[in-house]
Amino acid sequence: MTTAPAPYRRTAEDVVREFGGDASDGLASDEAARRLERDGPNTLPAARGRGPVVRFLLQFNSPLIYVLLVSAAVTGLLGEHVDALVILGVVVVNAVVGFVQESRAEKALGALAAMARTAALVVRDGAARRVPSAELVRGDLVRLEAGDKVPADLRLLRADEFAVDESALTGESVPVAKDTAAQGEAALADRTGMAFSGTLATAGSAAGLVVATGAGTELGGIHRLVEGTGAVQTPLTRKITHFSKIVTVAILALAALTFLIGVLRGRGATEMLTAAVALAVGAIPEGLPAVVTITLALGVSRMVRRGAIVRHLPAVETLGSTTVICTDKTGTLTQNQMTVTAVSAGGRDYTVTGAGYAPDGTIRQDGREIDPAGHPALRETLRAASAATTRSCTGGTAGRSPGTRPKGPC
Repeated sequence: MTTAPAPYRRTAEDVVREFGGDASDGLASDEAARRLERDGPNTLPAARGRGPVVRFLLQFNSPLIYVLLVSAAVTGLLGEHVDALVILGVVVVNAVVGFVQESRAEKALGALAAMARTAALVVRDGAARRVPSAELVRGDLVRLEAGDKVPADLRLLRADEFAVDESALTGESVPVAKDTAAQGEAALADRTGMAFSGTLATAGSAAGLVVATGAGTELGGIHRLVEGTGAVQTPLTRKITHFSKIVTVAILALAALTFLIGVLRGRGATEMLTAAVALAVGAIPEGLPAVVTITLALGVSRMVRRGAIVRHLPAVETLGSTTVICTDKTGTLTQNQMTVTAVSAGGRDYTVTGAGYAPDGTIRQDGREIDPAGHPALRETLRAASAATTRSCTGGTAGRSPGTRPKGPC
């Protein structure tokens, strides 16, 4: 059985027939619902997260913690209940602090994932409507304009001066011009007849047929590779693990030597066993895990105030010692949406609320919301900015890329 060529290697008409779509009216709503039930939502698979019990138990996964737990058990058996409780208290506090911090980081990452959800303009039953991108199915007809985020892998059926920023997927910083022609074998970055999930339309307009959703997209392939990578220890965790092993071996060797010398000198075995255990317990740095954890937690709280989320406590030491970060994956590190946050006009400063391309937000001066109509310089600045963008409300062409159209009405 031969495999059908990739969609970019086939004509748009062939792809429409294969996926049972319609190049003008799109899918019927009931058919879209059946396909959604069959294929699942257009979302990347959720990471296999650990439950709260497992995350809490992993806080004890350290050689030094193992030694402290054994010491607490032995100390308790010898009747030193106060010392045993103190050691256990240090271990539990260390675990609780680490667990709480990781839980906060998980919630923050969940909130960021929710912010990244988008809507798509899809044609169904012959009418265009906006639906959550998670509801897209293969065969859906999607329309795109400049500023839209591509919601799934699309085989383009129409492209009007259409260009896409694929930096989040390929690393290519220059927008790629798209067309509808079929191609021969080509690398991902050269497939001009396709628009890929997670990329950003920068100019023109287009319509495309959804050929892959969720984990089946090119972005989903990258997601699988990332999920398959193992955990990497930070320099701090490697140093602490190495130090813990050295301390553990040294303490055990010293305790064994003490027991052996005492027995050879005629002391009772029970007496020397008690002495050796007491020596081991006294030599163990019980406060080290608590000091390290609390110090890292303070570092994490400072990073949070600066807008950085630290998922695992030890990572804050590495991040805090970093002086230069070189990256070209700006579309991955951010939402790939430029947003105006401040305006200076006529000698006055204004702040702008809102995020991304959503038409929500206010303009404020000195903390108070204002009406731009009462500020002539600000009004003219906004009018000039509107005329210079592909989302202009004026209908003019000044400042627009050739072939692009205003996205209105506003």
